[in-house]
Amino acid sequence: MVFLPDQRFGSLGHVPDDVPINEFMLNEKYGRVPHAQSRDPYTCGLTGETSSSREVVDRVDHIARGLAKEFGWSPNQGTEFDKTLAVFSVNTIDSLPFFWGVHRLGGVISPANAAYSAAELKHQILDSGAKALFTCVPLLSVALDGAAQAGLPKNKIYLIDVPAPILGGVKAPTEFKSVSQLAEAGKSLPALEPLKWGPGEGARRTAFLCYSSGTSGLPKGVMISHRNVIANTLQIQAFERSHRDAKQPKDGKSVYSDVSLGLLPQSHIYALVVICHAGAYRGDQIIVLPKFELKSYLASIQKFKITSLFLVPPIIINMLRSQDVCSKYDLSTVKTLFTGAAPLGMETAADFLKIYPNVLIRQGYGLTETCTVVSSTHPDDIMLGSSGCLVPGFEARIVSPEGQEITAYDTPGELVVRSPSVVLGYLNNDKATKETFEDGWMRTGDEAVVRKGPNGTEHVFIVDRIKELIKVKGLQVAPAELEAHLLTHPAVADCAVIAIPDDAAGELPKAIVVKSASAGSDEAAAEAIKKHVQDHKARHKWLKGGVRFVDAVPKSPSGKILRRLLRDQEKEARRKAGAKI
Repeated sequence: MVFLPDQRFGSLGHVPDDVPINEFMLNEKYGRVPHAQSRDPYTCGLTGETSSSREVVDRVDHIARGLAKEFGWSPNQGTEFDKTLAVFSVNTIDSLPFFWGVHRLGGVISPANAAYSAAELKHQILDSGAKALFTCVPLLSVALDGAAQAGLPKNKIYLIDVPAPILGGVKAPTEFKSVSQLAEAGKSLPALEPLKWGPGEGARRTAFLCYSSGTSGLPKGVMISHRNVIANTLQIQAFERSHRDAKQPKDGKSVYSDVSLGLLPQSHIYALVVICHAGAYRGDQIIVLPKFELKSYLASIQKFKITSLFLVPPIIINMLRSQDVCSKYDLSTVKTLFTGAAPLGMETAADFLKIYPNVLIRQGYGLTETCTVVSSTHPDDIMLGSSGCLVPGFEARIVSPEGQEITAYDTPGELVVRSPSVVLGYLNNDKATKETFEDGWMRTGDEAVVRKGPNGTEHVFIVDRIKELIKVKGLQVAPAELEAHLLTHPAVADCAVIAIPDDAAGELPKAIVVKSASAGSDEAAAEAIKKHVQDHKARHKWLKGGVRFVDAVPKSPSGKILRRLLRDQEKEARRKAGAKI
């Protein structure tokens, strides 16, 4: 059985496959909000520096001309992989204009996680085949180390300007050219010839090379086409159109738009597409912050009157634990909170609503391999704990471990999806591509159920990663379920649940916990936490593997728990203790 989007939430129209992303995003003929009615798309949340929508058009053109001169590139010569650039930077208001400048030349952007070590950066530079690295002053030492390990010379390293407040008085070394210098030089250079793309070109050509571990293994380069990004931008717009249309001003001269938070890493597919592309396409203003720091985050909401927050669960939990700070700021302009990248527990959502009852909590589900949003909470159909309904243009199947299609509601299985936003595959990795993609369908590696909501719509619930489910005497335990429950206990500031081996049960759940400031001794806190689970959960879900306290739960910048690292730590501890591995 194939599950389809609800027609009440719109339908996906034509998805252009013969234009690059920059043309789609900047040319009004492709349906974007007219420049005259658009808010300034990217505004620095620390300095207030901004550019109008029309100024961004010029900026992209100037950057493209400067890059063409610098690297000897021409829009219609060579393949996209001859023009691959790696970007290792914190968020900036110039990131997207720079990305689109590369796309104007038919090139590829490979954004790297700003938390990478030099060794991790080296892997991405080499694997992507990047011809140069664009970084920023705060990350320059790591960038130089990683580039050196990858054999990339210093003259192939460039700087992206970042706001002065995060530089701490440090000045950019003059030996490195900057994006601003390239753009300034581009102003006086000849106009570029247009890209000459025929039908299907945008669907075949890679625009972004983002790195993901996929369903397993080391990070792999995910080849995201121009059409993939265009498709998901249009899918998001179609899904939200009815809600936004209802808010349109009656004067006929202006359009409804949001002021959105642009805090999440622009190297991550969630921010890259949902915030930076879909937001700008529909005329929203995005308040860009380079990194999360609670007070600057709250101050930006108050100063810029942000209406839409795009967050991950750890930030939401941080807000709940820091009400002494949050209560000092005016957050009354916030109307919507959208969360993704990791599941938000129903209990945590309910706790948030007790403090902020006028905020709509929406949750989305997606992957790098689906070029982001698969399902999303519609503003008019909220069901806490759900990852929402399929967005227009997606099809989904639920498949049992034996490969049988599941047709019943509330029956778990692997979620398999198909959409024009499903990516081309993994760079130079045919084995992983064949394991994950087949005939347009993508195996997500996530266990899900489809459940009817109060309004009769079909909602997707993500249970957990299939390979992370804990099997206790053959019964499944979802770490995410226990984590959401543990976070409701006052002794728990943060947590993760992993499996440890057991001769009798096969596996047992073990909690890795960061204690809250109010928690007592380790022994007393551990007993209270275990009892909290025993009082509310079935016996096979009890924490019979124990509780271990840590200073911090390791996570990716998007908020995903690095369970593999925790499992390795446990394995090493058992080895040292002489236990059976």
